[in-house]
Amino acid sequence: MSEATAISEPQFLTVGEGDAERKIAFIIRQATSKDRGPTFVWLSGYRSDMSGTKAIELDRLAGELGLACIRLDYSGHGLSAGEFKDGTISRWLEEALAVLLHARPERVIIVGSSMGGWIALRLAQELAKLEGAPKLDGMVLIAPAPDFTSDLIEPHLRKKDRASLAERGYFEEKSDYSPEPNIYTRALLEDGRENRVLTGIINTGCPVHVLQGMKDPDVPYSHAMKLVEHLPADNVVLTFIRDGDHRLSRPQDIERILSAAKGLIR
Repeated sequence: MSEATAISEPQFLTVGEGDAERKIAFIIRQATSKDRGPTFVWLSGYRSDMSGTKAIELDRLAGELGLACIRLDYSGHGLSAGEFKDGTISRWLEEALAVLLHARPERVIIVGSSMGGWIALRLAQELAKLEGAPKLDGMVLIAPAPDFTSDLIEPHLRKKDRASLAERGYFEEKSDYSPEPNIYTRALLEDGRENRVLTGIINTGCPVHVLQGMKDPDVPYSHAMKLVEHLPADNVVLTFIRDGDHRLSRPQDIERILSAAKGLIR
């Protein structure tokens, strides 16, 4: 892997040009094992960043196994530049792809949480188009939220939300995870329609393990079942956690996630 630095030392990569230029923060843990194992890649959820519990635990696992690990903050998140309100799936996908192509690991296991699961699926589609791109060895999707803008948000828009979108270009919604409200922009919703993946078979080209809490208030477990219907039948595992919430950050949840990631190492 090129230009890898010690863990906890963030690097910055410029993505985009002109008014769209932004500096994206990422951290690479170097592999220490002589075996050429895969690199873990962490993709956070909406309004989450690479310093969250699950991201840190994945990085720790990589250290224990002697593997490399890549984490990044999308623009408007964590240490990265850019305004959150400017974010779209296409924009955040572009950043994840840019960091991955910059780091140039040979093989990767992508671990995506919530919206990060959507970006992971889109990333698999984009990598398949590129010659010499990192090979996808596996994917762990935690409470994945593919197409959440069109499937989980737009059908439930209230009259005042639609009015706010028309007048201000966004609407706000109370967050259970932050004192600051969630902001959903018209650009995010429109771009989400262009990035839908639940429209046909999603050929990831690798084994996929989905972990879904059955008490998730944000992404219903029926959504995970819908996703599985769009994945090839072979090499797909769906684990329901009966008392699991959306975050799946309890010690027992972390253990399941790390076990799923280890199970994909070849």
